Amino acid sequence: MESQTEENSSLMIKIASFIVDKRMLFFLIYIIVIIFSLFSKNWVKVENDLAEYLSDDTETRQGLDLMSQQFVTFGSAKIMVANITWEDAVKLAEEIRGVEGVSQVGFTEETAEESEFIKHYNNGSAMYSVTFRYSETDDRALEALDRVKEMLSGRDIYVSTTLGSQQAQIIEDEMSGIIMLVAVVVFVVLLFTSESYGEIPVMVLTFVISMVMNNGTNFLFGTISFVSNSVSSILQLALSVDYAIIFCNRYKEEYAGGLSVRDAVIVSLSKSIPEILSSSLTTVSGLFALVFMHFKIGADMGTILIKAIMLSLLSVFTLMPGLLVVFSGIMEKTKHKSFVPKISIIGKFDYLTRRIVPVLFLVVFGFAFYYSQKCPYVYGYSTLSTPVLNETQIAANLIRDNFGEENIIALVVPGHDYDKEARLIETLEKRGEVHHAQGLANTEAMGGYMLTDALTPRQFSELAGVDFELIELLYSAYAAEQEQYGRIIGGISSYRVPIMDMLLYIVEKVDEGYVTLDRDLYEKLSDAAEQISDGRKQLEGAEYDRILLYLNLPQESDETFAFIDEVHRIAQDDYENDEGLSVYVVGESTSQKDLRSSFETDNIIVSIVSVLFVLVILLFTFKSAGMPVLLIAVIEGAIFMNFSFPTLMHENLFFMGYLIVSSIQMGANIDYAIVISSRYTDLRKTMDRREAIIESLNFAFPTIITSGSMMILAGVFIGQMTSDPCIAGIGQCLGRGTTISVFLVMFVLPQILLVGDRIIAATAFDVSMPVRTREEKGTVMVNGAIRGTVNGTVIGTMNAVVRGEVKAVVVSGTMENASREVLKPAQTIEDKMFAYREEEKGGEQDA
Repeated sequence: MESQTEENSSLMIKIASFIVDKRMLFFLIYIIVIIFSLFSKNWVKVENDLAEYLSDDTETRQGLDLMSQQFVTFGSAKIMVANITWEDAVKLAEEIRGVEGVSQVGFTEETAEESEFIKHYNNGSAMYSVTFRYSETDDRALEALDRVKEMLSGRDIYVSTTLGSQQAQIIEDEMSGIIMLVAVVVFVVLLFTSESYGEIPVMVLTFVISMVMNNGTNFLFGTISFVSNSVSSILQLALSVDYAIIFCNRYKEEYAGGLSVRDAVIVSLSKSIPEILSSSLTTVSGLFALVFMHFKIGADMGTILIKAIMLSLLSVFTLMPGLLVVFSGIMEKTKHKSFVPKISIIGKFDYLTRRIVPVLFLVVFGFAFYYSQKCPYVYGYSTLSTPVLNETQIAANLIRDNFGEENIIALVVPGHDYDKEARLIETLEKRGEVHHAQGLANTEAMGGYMLTDALTPRQFSELAGVDFELIELLYSAYAAEQEQYGRIIGGISSYRVPIMDMLLYIVEKVDEGYVTLDRDLYEKLSDAAEQISDGRKQLEGAEYDRILLYLNLPQESDETFAFIDEVHRIAQDDYENDEGLSVYVVGESTSQKDLRSSFETDNIIVSIVSVLFVLVILLFTFKSAGMPVLLIAVIEGAIFMNFSFPTLMHENLFFMGYLIVSSIQMGANIDYAIVISSRYTDLRKTMDRREAIIESLNFAFPTIITSGSMMILAGVFIGQMTSDPCIAGIGQCLGRGTTISVFLVMFVLPQILLVGDRIIAATAFDVSMPVRTREEKGTVMVNGAIRGTVNGTVIGTMNAVVRGEVKAVVVSGTMENASREVLKPAQTIEDKMFAYREEEKGGEQDA
């Protein structure tokens, strides 16, 4: 074991030496990577729809995929024009219809029922439902919307639409501002907590370059979620700042010990790599739990943040050493007194309250657990609010306040049985939960007939006002094309064809020149045919039909979710004989219903997996079964308290906030507890409990206040400065959760360690390994606890250079033969020792 440790130390020294001595090569590599990343970040595709991350086995995901294959969804927009009279509103509707690219404009008639009338004109405002001729993914739909906006530019208008990436651009602009503010905070915090102003550019360059690389490598995933794209940079900084601080503090210790800049960087890097990797394991394991989520955005978020941490580690290990060498002179010249105060008073308070606080914590833990289980999670944006609103949200809120909110779901059923579809629509419209339904079977054509009603030649002739002989001839031609020759032989007068099919057929034959109609009649039929064609594209597919249900229910409620199940049951009963074809219910409400189902599973998975991963890591870190349990209890308590606040404040919380922030709290915030606990465990070997806990808090406070304040302020800024409810919720929970974690590790964990001292000792374990006495001659550096003979017998902790022979068992720390030191350039440890011997000889000669 001892031999292996020595080999590992030697290997780390070799690796560190290579990194430091080849720093110019690494600088060049990073310059190339940064230039590449600045271009490649534009290759990243961002997905703004959370429904895209639903699991493939959810009904919503299957229904959305089916609808994209079977139907066309035309681009649409709701446009509210404020401060307009009814007469002007009617005229304006006609003007909008005349804009190029506009297919339909939904606006009420004056004779409509009051309940219908106020859906389009209310409080001196008009609301137009505009449908464009192009699908919602076609850029021409957005261009048509821009033309409508331009036509209405002189009026007070508010537009709500899903077209374009306006919301994504708004979020990106908001996050850019937040990142700049966080950068200022990082600078100020480092200014306050550093011991040299020269440290700041070293750390800032390391942070910025790792963030640029992370953004530039996101294209490897193809498409990432807007959540990951928005918060990954800020979370990367907050999660990985500890690594740079650990390395920088190590360097300052080694340099203060008398080593040259190069040697100090090499030695500190060789010691920091294992320490930092061990620290990062808890963070990575907490984030890795997200990958196991049923809801795929967890894997998206988890993998991107893990990649961010890996790149941060890479920057600290391969870029920061060179920066320390370059800025070492500035660091030496700009040293200043530390502004971080000693907090011995907190340590003394913790010791005095060691018998009270753990009991209070248990009580609070129980209450927090109870209320956190009642946290009012929501799965859509309809019931959420944010501290700031963007233009899109303001428009949507005004439209909702004046004209109410529509909740539309799509019912997808096996197609082409119009009679069955008509019966289903009639059944659903009788339900109080349904305002109205729209399908081909209940869309009026003319004269009270529906599009799917099948008419004889005589009925169609009278309805359309076309000569009967011509219609009879067209019916015969239609039957021939459909290869229904029996209809022709048996008498075409009783042959029935759906109105929409015959209208489209007549217009087609007119366009082909086979039939001639009066111009006015042709235009009338042509307009009707165009509307029918668009309607069929939206409502009729190759195998399925789509029925739109306009509900009198909110998007998200238990009643809504229960009615979705009822709709599914009713439709399934009607189509149970259609083998191989299923019934799907798709919409915002169904998406939220599926998200709730996923969350119930994901909540358990994330909680258990993150705890198990961290527990295993802590078990081998502390070699005690009791210590990991105590640390996890503190952080779990912080998580429960964090998510009790929404319950106590009666505020809804978007479910993503819990899944992401609980993982971060478990994986990252526990590092604060580890710093204090590790120091306390070491100091207990030589100090009593009171002094050990005081010194532990003094030692850990600079790291905790630096990392913790960055995480807290980053969360606060995200929570208060973004208009997206999901991202805002993550920020609010992150800031609040980190604040609670910092408070608990400073004012609760010390008392738990003091009380649990015996438990930790009783549950400690170690693997007994045979040790051998090492024997070194020449110049021997001893740094640690040894037991053996050094020109006499020594038992204790030494930090010394021994000239002569050492025979000892290394209990902890290191013992190296500087005569075999691997550092070769000038000013190595060996050179220093040689120079020291020569000076000593010279002194003897002078004497």
